[in-house]
Amino acid sequence: MKIQAAITQETGKPFEISDVELPELGPKDVLIKVKASGICHTDVSGRDTGMVDPPAVLGHEGAGIIEETGTEVTDLQKGDHVVVSFASCGHCDNCMTGHPAHCRHYGELNLNSHIDQDTNTLVSRFFGQSSFATYSLVNQRNVVKIDDDMDLALAAPLGCGLQTGASSVLNVLKPEAGSSIAVYGVGAVGLSAIMAAKIGGCKNIIAADLHENRLELAEELGATASIKSGKDVNIAEKIQEITGGGVQHALDTTGVDMVVAQAIEALDSFGKLATVVTDSHLSIPLEILALRGASIVGTSQGDATPQTFIPEMISYYKQGQFPFDRMVKFYEFDEINKAFEESENGSVIKPVLKMD
Repeated sequence: MKIQAAITQETGKPFEISDVELPELGPKDVLIKVKASGICHTDVSGRDTGMVDPPAVLGHEGAGIIEETGTEVTDLQKGDHVVVSFASCGHCDNCMTGHPAHCRHYGELNLNSHIDQDTNTLVSRFFGQSSFATYSLVNQRNVVKIDDDMDLALAAPLGCGLQTGASSVLNVLKPEAGSSIAVYGVGAVGLSAIMAAKIGGCKNIIAADLHENRLELAEELGATASIKSGKDVNIAEKIQEITGGGVQHALDTTGVDMVVAQAIEALDSFGKLATVVTDSHLSIPLEILALRGASIVGTSQGDATPQTFIPEMISYYKQGQFPFDRMVKFYEFDEINKAFEESENGSVIKPVLKMD
């Protein structure tokens, strides 16, 4: 089947919209007419770092309408409105015990894409979907059915970034009502965490970021205090002043060595820091962790099960508790390079491409 897709022809080069072929529908697959796709930092990494094998098609926050289902698909049907999330195998021990975001085959299923140049066929799909395209062929395990009254373009970014931030708070850190939390980096992931912390009943919700506009929005969405970070700013000291001793919970979305070190220093006794990104040069002040009984936990996708957590986020949104639309800006499909540029310069928090 011939479709249009935004193709990464070479590492680090702008996207080019062109025709590409999709493989045939498998028995456990669904064919989705893509209505929208969010743009996430992992797409930037896919374009610029050699994560994928160009020519490739990125995009991993797709949403659309099912056009066709495979012979073994029973819970989904043509016409269903869906959000597409990450891929998982469904049979390893982590998948079988309710942790598909930590699937033992996560890397091979999600972190590659390639177009066979002899046949022009998209043989390997990013996060099992490659949603920077007019159609997406995905395994049924990636797919989450949502209510027809939910705007698909708005729902698209729930499949990764927003899920990661909100679930890292609600399902990994699990803050007690009245507790304190600090969120380092308030882009889409961090702002989702801020809103989730408010839902969880946190008393002190502290946002730290370089950008004033993001800190202002963080306060509008639930942060009770904000700290503009910088080389000369002691974030840990400011947090201890605000809380009178430190935070019980923290989420780092930056992966920056200095920020993580200050996040650890700002933890109260038995505090927990969750991190959703990595830095190969990270040094950890283990002495502080040991003396305070504090801990660090890594998480992928906030350890979420998309089929339950995405509808949960939509429910919060409809109740006015998760107004993530405040961070979204829409672009037409052919504006993809502009959308990436504005995301990277910080002027837009969550770009979403509309394919229609």
